[in-house]
Amino acid sequence: MEEPLNYGHQHTLLLLNEDQLIVADCSMCGEKVSTPCFSCAEDCGFYLHKVCAEAPLELNHPFHPDHPLLLMHYSLLIKNPGYSSGYTCDFCYKDGNEFVYHCSCGLDFHIKCALFTFNIAENNLKELEHVALLLPLISTENDDDKLEDVAKCFGCREPLAKYTHFSPDCGFNLHEKCAKLPFKLNRVWHRKHPLVLQFNRERLSCKICQVTTGRGFVYGCSPCKFVVHIECVSTSFDFAVKEKSHEHPFNLFRRPSSFICDACGTEGIYVAYICCTCNIMVHKKCTSLPRIIKSKWHDHRLFHKYLLPDEFGSSDCIICHDEVDPEHGSYCCSHCNITFHVHFTLENEDEMPNESSISVIEWNDAGEAEKVKHFKHMHNLMLGPFVGGYENSCDGCMLPISDPFYYCSECGFFLHKACAELLKMKNVWYHLCQEPLTLISDKVFKCGLCSEVSNAFAYECCRCENKICLRCVVALTPGAQTCLKHEHPLFLYRDQERKCNACGKATWNAFCCKDCNFVLHAGCFSLPITARHKCDEHLLLLIDHDDNNYSKSHHCDICEESRDPNRRFYHCATCDTSAHVSCVLGNYPFLKLGSIIYEETCHPHPLTIVKKKYYYPDCDECSNPCEDVALECSKSECKYIVHWDCVAPDSLWFEWSM
Repeated sequence: MEEPLNYGHQHTLLLLNEDQLIVADCSMCGEKVSTPCFSCAEDCGFYLHKVCAEAPLELNHPFHPDHPLLLMHYSLLIKNPGYSSGYTCDFCYKDGNEFVYHCSCGLDFHIKCALFTFNIAENNLKELEHVALLLPLISTENDDDKLEDVAKCFGCREPLAKYTHFSPDCGFNLHEKCAKLPFKLNRVWHRKHPLVLQFNRERLSCKICQVTTGRGFVYGCSPCKFVVHIECVSTSFDFAVKEKSHEHPFNLFRRPSSFICDACGTEGIYVAYICCTCNIMVHKKCTSLPRIIKSKWHDHRLFHKYLLPDEFGSSDCIICHDEVDPEHGSYCCSHCNITFHVHFTLENEDEMPNESSISVIEWNDAGEAEKVKHFKHMHNLMLGPFVGGYENSCDGCMLPISDPFYYCSECGFFLHKACAELLKMKNVWYHLCQEPLTLISDKVFKCGLCSEVSNAFAYECCRCENKICLRCVVALTPGAQTCLKHEHPLFLYRDQERKCNACGKATWNAFCCKDCNFVLHAGCFSLPITARHKCDEHLLLLIDHDDNNYSKSHHCDICEESRDPNRRFYHCATCDTSAHVSCVLGNYPFLKLGSIIYEETCHPHPLTIVKKKYYYPDCDECSNPCEDVALECSKSECKYIVHWDCVAPDSLWFEWSM
């Protein structure tokens, strides 16, 4: 036979046909070699699979007719963005850092994957006899349990367990039926050109199911930019579909043009199902949309509507902020008067424990949980009556306590009922990681949204460990009444710097109104509606603007400086007291005074968070009077005290464990 190319190797290569054990890797594909193979005549450790050695330098692949695939070492690709650490095969989706079949349009294939699919395209099934076939429900050497839902076919993306398939141990998760697919198909809903089996080079979405998959086979028409999945083109569509989610049957309707699905509001093409009774047209997948769902992005049940009721004043999706067409399908919450696009409520609905933070010990006659145990507190909690006046704050959110609430009769621990009933784990749509958040307490942290320092309850991301305070979590819950409302809906944006209307500061985490250019930064959005200060015996109310035109009234009753009447301030209507927000709240309004910090690097004893009211001892670090939040030694015989800022700056470079 003709001697193979040496691929840069300086010695002659010999073909080894004898049955012998070789412990070496192929110098082209990196996998273990076995005979027949080529070996270096000088015995320098250079080996090539026979298939790799005979692989053509240029492969005109029928599944990719636009350009040839060129065989090269991946090191030639590292000058291109995204290839610094190797490549990802567009067939098996596994990484590689050896030789690759590469196309200028961005496709990359392992040698064996390119040749394997080439034989499928050329119908050279005899060339695949060396690849083992497995029957359904047979485990592999990789300890896959019956393969069902464990691995999917590279071609059609269905589970391998459904059909006889090529062994994954040989690197090919492929159904036998997908290796025997016809190369060309003619379909009445695409009469212009035949559909050709090919790689989805441009990552186009399927025209039937609207889903985009980056790998596997598709039937496509390159001139028309048209692709359909194997399972979609081969499915024998039911002529009538009866689903529990709709009271009437849907009938198959083939049309050669696009339509807007009345169930989800997105485009559909070629294959539609219609309900003649309701005069609606939907995708097949939308015939089974559930009428009622519990989405991880919202605390209440969501109802599917083909037509939004008139009471929904705003039809902007709470997730993406784009308008929801009221005449097409959407999910809505009647409790909060908000809407969601269908795909946001259904995507990534992973199972997550729906575990409450409290366990009920006793119920009262009205059916309320009267005595509960909260997993973050050592004693049982009782449902109020309101007994504490306004001097107590919720240990969960640090806002003034109000009805309904739980309290501990043994240690003065208070929780709003809403804060007590929060789940141990929660998904929030505005968190960038999109990972579940876990309820934590007893840590000093800086909130990732409002940047306030607190040691109350928070939700912590399982991946990035970012923390969001309870005030922000509750304030950002649609329908919550914990923040000062704007006349129009406000949506969270992170795309550009904006100026806050409440405080005048620049911000990137901005809550914006699409109707009137109103902007609030996260800290102002979650400001407490009510607050306490020693300047007034009553609760102070957060006010949006001052209607008093008398200029001498525009001053702060705490610092006695002037204030901007167009900026938010706290006010007592009974006493006519007005004050800056910063003067009322102070520097650290959400740190629980009296809490003990057990680990501190500069002092051997536990420290207590304090705020002196009647005398101000000198700070042991800076020698200035401790007029604000300070840390004081919990041992009475030790007089150590320091400003909070002296040992725990706002940046919180480290976290304090409590």
